[in-house]
Amino acid sequence: MNNKSYILLIIGIIAITFCKAQTGDRIVINNDIQLVRLQDSVFLHITFDEDENFGRFSSNGLIIIRNGHALMIDTPMDNEKTQKLTTYIQDSFGAKLEKLISGHYHNDCLGGLAYLQSIGVESIANSMTIAKCKELGLPVPSTAFTDSLRFDFYGEPIECRYFGAGHSFDNITVWLPHEKILFGGCLVKSANSRNLGNLSDAVVEDWDTTAKQVMLQYPDVKIVVPGHGPVGGSELLSHTIGLVVTEKNN
Repeated sequence: MNNKSYILLIIGIIAITFCKAQTGDRIVINNDIQLVRLQDSVFLHITFDEDENFGRFSSNGLIIIRNGHALMIDTPMDNEKTQKLTTYIQDSFGAKLEKLISGHYHNDCLGGLAYLQSIGVESIANSMTIAKCKELGLPVPSTAFTDSLRFDFYGEPIECRYFGAGHSFDNITVWLPHEKILFGGCLVKSANSRNLGNLSDAVVEDWDTTAKQVMLQYPDVKIVVPGHGPVGGSELLSHTIGLVVTEKNN
């Protein structure tokens, strides 16, 4: 095989791999990081990690891209994956990450915060999350809110709200009214969840009441994003409530 044929073969392999990686609006960045387009400017980011008790598992977050600017909801669990995701957004979409919203104080929400702070990204969190980060010696988000925070991100309305305790005492939701997308984070369980998962920091006695308040607040929701597992609709909130009731009755 001559050099020209070899080069053409390599180009063909790269092209095929690239096409496969993006089949069905899913972009495979590497073995541990994926993006899935939910709406025109909203992407689900999925990252994979290993746990000695649970094996390989995925965590969810969102990326919102508007006119060359990006906002992230929940980081991957570590700085390395967060850096790779941030770099991909910049290189592939020409969008600079400017803001982070952290859903609660666990590392599947702010495990990459130290890296984002090093590049000047503003980080937004519940005031209770910030207090807990200070208590635990974790990187501390820069902007606090109490019950709710509404702001405009280059024409994209964003609503952060604290409805009450559940998976953790400080968990919040993020609402995108234009797209009718609700990021429920770990407050919401995926449809394939058979139990509430890790309850080490959970407030089970309040969890179902909190989820019911979320349902009442957003009756027209179209897409619900749980902290882990496949996205769904409002049925994920009902499913979560059912799991809480079952846990309480055990």
